[in-house]
Formats: sequence, structure tokens, C-alpha cells
Amino acid sequence: MSRQLWQAGERSTASAIALPVFLLAILTGYAGQQGPPGSEGRDSESFRISVDVALVVLPATVSDHQGGFVSDLSEQNFEVSENGVPQRIQLFRNEDIPVTVGLVVDHSTTMGPKLAEVTAATHTFVKSSNRDDEMFVVNFNEKVSLGLPGAFRFTNSTAELEYAIADAPAGGQTALYDAIAKALEELQAGSREKKVLVVVSDGGDNASTHSLAQVMKMAEQSSAVIYTVGVFDEEDPDKNPAVLKRLAQATGGEAFFPDKLTEVVAISERIARDIRHQYTIGYVPSNPARDGAYRAIRVLARADGHSRLNVRTRAGYRAAGESRLDGNGAK
Repeated sequence: MSRQLWQAGERSTASAIALPVFLLAILTGYAGQQGPPGSEGRDSESFRISVDVALVVLPATVSDHQGGFVSDLSEQNFEVSENGVPQRIQLFRNEDIPVTVGLVVDHSTTMGPKLAEVTAATHTFVKSSNRDDEMFVVNFNEKVSLGLPGAFRFTNSTAELEYAIADAPAGGQTALYDAIAKALEELQAGSREKKVLVVVSDGGDNASTHSLAQVMKMAEQSSAVIYTVGVFDEEDPDKNPAVLKRLAQATGGEAFFPDKLTEVVAISERIARDIRHQYTIGYVPSNPARDGAYRAIRVLARADGHSRLNVRTRAGYRAAGESRLDGNGAK
């Protein structure tokens, strides 16, 4: 099993949670060029970030009218607008680059009978992911905890990630919003440019100190893409699929609601493939103000031979500049 040992250090909770989508960075290499094919297995140094210019960075998934991935587009096939104003694309990548992934798993009482299937889905997700991804686990009921032991913050070991989920007992209430806040914070310690959360829950919350509004603001100020998997029975009084949909749509992810628990494994594979088939698009906003306002983003794709292309990316971001959130998500 492989482990990546991270040296512990003092970190401000505020700056970790509130890293804005304005990334003061460009990817190593010429940002406007499409990366070469066959990039799997590169050392993480190939994806080092260097301080240069303020970019809004968008992972974008493109599908055709049948739902299949469209992976052969160039920069010229895309149009980006912010609050209705066209933007000039200044970064474009079309390659499978490694990501930092947080697996956020509900361990409240109602999840007890479902954790075995969730653990199996974790196995499939890791096996279907880029081998250079780095992952961590956040388990939660009314309390939130990191699943990996001690100083080992990230791993790409299937066995370690499965154990991190399966070893935590189920019981108690649900602090979903606190768990997402913790996971957004933990993402910022990762070394990969792309950040992803996969949240498995019923969507209900009855124990958090954070509110949904605070967590949505954190997500809008982060570059993370959030995928959600709603596992609940129809008669479950705590289910809240609307929250799971909202988190996914706001960040460019996708929400899944399997009819049967056994479908969770196939969904995990679908999410892993989605992450690996994303374009990376970046632009410097024509409006440079960092006033904390929310800005809507629209990305369109057109290509010969395709009558209609669907682009899924984050709905917008909050131009927060130097503002920071405290540990409870408030300025």
C-alpha cells in the first residue's frame, strides 16, 4: 500500500476554507496550449502551480445529446461568459490530470445498513480513477472526523480508503454541512490543481453548527466540484435531495439518486470517468473587482458533426478577493 506522508503545520482554518475561485496561478507550461495526450502517470511536479495571474479556473464536462462524453474539442469550440459578458479563454487543457478527492460519507444511524455497499463503491471509484490522484475520507454523524489515521492525510490506496470508511461505526445524528465545510478545508492541503468532493448522504442535517447558506458560500468561493449520491428510503423523514442537487449544480458536479442501493457501485465508476473526461478552462475576468459579489458563468460548446452539446460546469463563483471566513463560515 502507498501512503503520502504530509508534515503537519499551522494552518488557518479561515484561509483554508475560503480559498476563492480566483486562483493566483497558472498551470506549469504554456496555459493557452492543449496538453499532450497520454499524461497519466506524470509526477505531481508536472502540475505545479506558479504565481502569475488571477484566473477563474473551470473544470467542464461536455456530453452529446445521448449523454456520451465528447472529448475531442479544442479551445475554439468553447465560449465563456460572465454575467453575460464574453470572456477571453486564457487557459485550456484537455487531458486526464490527477485530482485531490475528498470522500465525504454519512455515518448516521440510517446509513448503518448501507455502509457495506458504500465501501464497495469506494473500491470501484479508486480503481477507476487516475493512479496519481490523492484522496482522503471525511466521516460524519453528529461529529466530523478524518478517516485516515494519524498524520497520513492523503492516499491512493484502495485498501486504506475502504478501511477508513468501513472502520467508523454508524449511529447518531447528521452534521452534513459541518462535514462539507471540513472537507473543503482539507481539500486546500492537497497538491493537485483540481479539487473534487464526493458526498454520500441522505441530504438531511440535524446537527451542524454551519448553515446551508454558509456552506454554499464556501463552495462558491472554492474551486471544488461536488458530486453527491443520495442514498435514502422514500419513507426516510430526514432525506433532503434538494440540498444534494443544489450543491452539485452550483459547483459543476452531478447529483445521483439510485433506485437501488446496488446501483451505488456503478455510479461511483461513472463519477470517476466524469472526472477523467473534463476540460480545464481558465479566464481572467474582464471585471477585476473583488467585491464579494456572485458572478454567473455560462460556457457553451459548438462543433461540426454535433447538433447539440451540453456543457456542465460551475454555475458561478463569488469574487471574494482577500476576504476570509472564520471557522463557522462567517466573515
